[in-house]
Amino acid sequence: MQYRSLGSTGVVLSGVGFGGWVLGTNWYGTLDERQGPDLVRQALERGVTFFDTSNSYGEGGISETLLAAALDGVPRSHYVLGSKAGYDIEAPRQHAHGERPQRWDGDFIRASCEASLRRLRTDVIDVYELHNPRLDAIDDDGCFAMLETLRREGKIRAFGVALGPAIGWEEEGVAALRRRRVDCVQTVYNVLEQDPGRRFLAEAESAGAGVLARVPHASGALEGKITRDTVFPPGDHRSFRNREMLHDLLDKAEQLRFLHADGTHTVAQVAIQFLLAQPRISSVLPTMTEAAQLDEFTAAADLPPLSGAELRRVDELYADNFGVARREYATRR
Repeated sequence: MQYRSLGSTGVVLSGVGFGGWVLGTNWYGTLDERQGPDLVRQALERGVTFFDTSNSYGEGGISETLLAAALDGVPRSHYVLGSKAGYDIEAPRQHAHGERPQRWDGDFIRASCEASLRRLRTDVIDVYELHNPRLDAIDDDGCFAMLETLRREGKIRAFGVALGPAIGWEEEGVAALRRRRVDCVQTVYNVLEQDPGRRFLAEAESAGAGVLARVPHASGALEGKITRDTVFPPGDHRSFRNREMLHDLLDKAEQLRFLHADGTHTVAQVAIQFLLAQPRISSVLPTMTEAAQLDEFTAAADLPPLSGAELRRVDELYADNFGVARREYATRR
């Protein structure tokens, strides 16, 4: 496993982290109360130290609660916790996969942080992020004053913004890095969908910040397991998406066969290696719901890296839209 600094904070993360949204939700396959803790402990055994979750994953902060239970008995120095604030988790969702109302005032951020600390059974959250902030949040002086206060009090070590829920939000990410000097930006970023991630990498370099890459496998298109005919179960968030998006990603993924045709890497490992080749990436957050994925994805960090020639060829393909006709469709993550 590789280990990387989160910008200039001194917080060190595993190059491959664990996305805690699979605990307590069925949006990408459900882990029951036994499977979830087992997978977390297996991740630790494979060198994963960064566990990223949110108070809004599932109901009532259940992802944080389940993660704490899974880590029970593990020395606190052996893992790094990330969580998020901004959603009022007591308010109803617009629909099953919809967003709740958001708040950014300092009192709300403090209350959210302290509730997360209790659920996570810890004294400090290492990486605390504003969850899907819009510009009103970036403009809120009280919000960022509270984040600074929480850091001075030792309740958080670093703070940043997790952008979404869909790909995009370039203006928000740039503003957070330039005006608020956040420690990190979390964004959808993968070899097929590199923008606005590339802009964030450049801005993070100037700001001395790190980037956390989620959806590294383009919602499954880079895992080698789904096809144009795949039907997702009703609870899976991908079942709501425009099929043209899936077809577009799969068509582009076909152009990357030269990276794994010799069988020494899987396409899923290549996808992670591409991200780890970017110096400002502090951690990659794949979705893992079974031990086989955990083994495959974490092993990517220890395989020989992609060569300079391979990376240059990827750049050429990306500039040409991978030779695929451009489609117009609505994105959703």
